[in-house]
Amino acid sequence: MVLCGADRLEEYREFFDGGRVGLITTPTGRLNDGCSTIDALKEVCNLKVLFGAEHGIRGDIEDAATVEKTIDKRSGLPVYSLYEGSRRRMTEEMLDLFDIIVYDIQDVGSRYYTFISSLKNVIEDCASRGKRVVVLDRPDPLGGVITEGNVLAPSEYSFVGCYSLPVRYGLTPGEFALMVNKEMNLRADVKVVPCLGWERESFFDRTGLNWIMPSPNIPNLETALVYVGTCLLEGTNMSEGRGTANPFQVVGAPYIKDPEELAAAFNNRGFAGICATPYYFVPYTSKHQGKQCGGLHIHITDWALARPFSMGLALLQMLKDRYEEFQFLSPVAGRDKPFIQMLSGMKLHEGFDVEEILGKIKMENENFIRRKEEFHLYD
Repeated sequence: MVLCGADRLEEYREFFDGGRVGLITTPTGRLNDGCSTIDALKEVCNLKVLFGAEHGIRGDIEDAATVEKTIDKRSGLPVYSLYEGSRRRMTEEMLDLFDIIVYDIQDVGSRYYTFISSLKNVIEDCASRGKRVVVLDRPDPLGGVITEGNVLAPSEYSFVGCYSLPVRYGLTPGEFALMVNKEMNLRADVKVVPCLGWERESFFDRTGLNWIMPSPNIPNLETALVYVGTCLLEGTNMSEGRGTANPFQVVGAPYIKDPEELAAAFNNRGFAGICATPYYFVPYTSKHQGKQCGGLHIHITDWALARPFSMGLALLQMLKDRYEEFQFLSPVAGRDKPFIQMLSGMKLHEGFDVEEILGKIKMENENFIRRKEEFHLYD
């Protein structure tokens, strides 16, 4: 079984010496024996304060919901949010509460996911104040070898795309922290407690670890892989399956009347390692709440061959060509770009050619693979 950074606190006890400690975590912050990282850290250091990213430290906050200062009932420690209103950074008040900040969150390996955005912001905030950042590392559940998608341009940075990464980037949180710190010349005091026994080519199912849902809509590893492609549908009037038992694997809309025909067309595209079956569903929340939707249930048939980002682009093109009702969503209040552009880093709403995009990003990925090798902690 792989040991995560949280399982190695005693070995790296010196990282936590020197003052008051804060912890950024979620329900995934647990040791292999089930003990919360909050409880484990209290045994090895002077843990004084907790910080919640999106969904909160106990996972009781819905996506995009804001969180206010509270007291954690179990530990008795104050909890501050890194996801409150429009604020995504630490305030001066928060920075005054600790000398060392620890980060322990299981990520999903996709650029859209906001946890690495919080990590990047914290490194920047702590660099300016001379505070140490300790990352308790965890595996990239999608492996650390395969990358997919366009490398984000700085002009497209947002909280759902915080750095020049492809969509599927093949780095652990610790490796990402080292990359950001060096490439941005932040000169922060970043320490990584590495995993023990993780190999780069390993998907999460080979680690021996329990899958604890990183957020309410990523219930399992198959969802995490499909999410690389189907998260793009959040920028459209298609349901991405929120409000169903299979978010991001189930997609559809009320205007899709013949799921059998759509599934046949999807499967005829011959996506390696991916297939779909026709599906009807009624979301209990989010888009098309309470309305019957026709669509697809997307399955992974070969984990090594599946390239869900390419599938997601092609699916967007299929939907756009087949259904007059299909639309890219307009920018919402406070945003100057359509959400599809924020997610993809591309102006897909203005028209696109799948093969042209895939040809362009092939070289971007090859360059990124070489670039990220400098920060690899695992073979």
